[in-house]
Amino acid sequence: MNDTKIIENLPAEWDMEADVVAVGSGGGGLAAAITAVDHGASAMVLERTDQVGGVTAYSLGEVWVPGNHLEKALGIEDSIESGLRYVKRLGLGYANDVTILNQAVHGPAVMAYFERAISLKMTVIRDCPDYYYGYSNDSLAEGRLLEVEPFAAEALGEWQARTRVSPHVMYGLTHEDIFRNGGSANIRNWDFSVLAERLRKDERCLGSGLVCYFVKGALDRGIPMHTGVEVTGLIGDGQRVVGVRARKDGQEIFVRANRGVVVAVSSYERSPVFTKTLGQQLDVQSVIMPEVDGAHLRLAGKFGARVARVPDVTMLGFKIPGEELQDGVPLWRNAMAFAGLPHSIVVNSTGARFANEAFYRSLYFAVDDIDGATQTHPNFPCWLVLDSQAREKYPLASIMPGDALPEEVGVTADSLSELAARTGIDAQGLEETVRRFNGYCEAVEDPEFGRGSMIWGAYMSGDRFHEPNPNLGPLLKAPFYAVPLHRLASSGIASAGIVVDEHCRAVGWDGDVIDGLYLAGNSVARLDSGAVMQSGMSNARGITHGYLAGRHAAGAPSDLLEKAIAAGALD
Repeated sequence: MNDTKIIENLPAEWDMEADVVAVGSGGGGLAAAITAVDHGASAMVLERTDQVGGVTAYSLGEVWVPGNHLEKALGIEDSIESGLRYVKRLGLGYANDVTILNQAVHGPAVMAYFERAISLKMTVIRDCPDYYYGYSNDSLAEGRLLEVEPFAAEALGEWQARTRVSPHVMYGLTHEDIFRNGGSANIRNWDFSVLAERLRKDERCLGSGLVCYFVKGALDRGIPMHTGVEVTGLIGDGQRVVGVRARKDGQEIFVRANRGVVVAVSSYERSPVFTKTLGQQLDVQSVIMPEVDGAHLRLAGKFGARVARVPDVTMLGFKIPGEELQDGVPLWRNAMAFAGLPHSIVVNSTGARFANEAFYRSLYFAVDDIDGATQTHPNFPCWLVLDSQAREKYPLASIMPGDALPEEVGVTADSLSELAARTGIDAQGLEETVRRFNGYCEAVEDPEFGRGSMIWGAYMSGDRFHEPNPNLGPLLKAPFYAVPLHRLASSGIASAGIVVDEHCRAVGWDGDVIDGLYLAGNSVARLDSGAVMQSGMSNARGITHGYLAGRHAAGAPSDLLEKAIAAGALD
């Protein structure tokens, strides 16, 4: 037990009470509440906003689980051990071997558990490779990335309208639907009849569908979900965390947690102070709700919880006039889906390319490079540069082919030199870069950065109908366009978080656990992945954390990690 003796003035009366109190209603919080109830405890969920679903509902809903039972049913050969090696190799030493193993052994078990417990219907996203397929010997061409089958939201009753949907993705379509239509690059040729029918029936897919299964699971168990409740502090009795202090409708309330509090409130990316000093991201924007502002750090920090961080990945994006998230907050668009398309490049102020635009891990790590000789970020500011071939074929978020590019979004010019003059990019450097890149497209090889060589990049960031390479196409046709890119945080996937043990109990700076305090999801330090991020990891770890916390708080801790270590998994 941690030596920190935090004692709040215990209230004379508690306004509400449960064995397990989950703070946050995304996948982690809901998984914790459901699992706790299934193992004999009572639970409730406290949500700060007016809708449940959290950042999970905003996501693409992918869940990455090596060795899952669904790939085995398809005859795809994989193993927990292979997944462990994949993460360990790519984590660059920033991850913890035991923590990687904990996620590896529990991921498949958790997916099977929720399939039984809440009728979670998932399917393998066919032909979707691991990020590093072709680079790592432990990568697969398909099988590890899962998504939910469409969920009929009317099954949620009064919670149908109170369960969050994403403003960023077409949550009426599955990955299979999207790729059958040719991917987002070919949206102008899509058959939208399936989307229209799903929206009419309110059948939700992707992250908006994933979270519905967990909301339904909570409803079926009679788990109270209280919205509009902002938890402002944890309450300790000198030995453990025993409850929370919160505000509801302007009034202070106290909620007792007989067995534990699970903090699952995502990250801190809406806090400019935290993103700069913990995440080391300058002037970063966000694509998620304003309430994601580091509450877990404020809550757990008072009890001495340890913070750890891994390398940042700053994303890039732009905003379109008239599009808002809520309350006047701009709706930022991630540039990942556009930067790797043919007839486009990303350049810095010298006009030079600086990464593989078709593989966002390459591009976004390079954005934060520091030149120690000049004490500058040489690759920021940066611009997405396109020619008219790209604008005629590909959408730029909601700006469709044939639409003029709004001046608030970017610059249009009849020549590269004029484009450079209007943006401040070095003209000679830009013209030389385009000349060289066009030669690479003709040779179908990018010797500088390997654009077009990553299989995942071709799958997710290319035009599958463009030959001979989905990611390579020259910039030849005027007018030309330049869209200034802004730093975006990583959709709740923070570089820093609270350290937890194998049961997701918070760990103090002295290495001891803080009794009664659990964390889940993006509130947890990414010591199970280190420097690597793979689509679907965030949802998988959040659901797994909730499962582990719920079991332990209910008095039924998992022993899978202990068995794996005893069997020599780390030898």
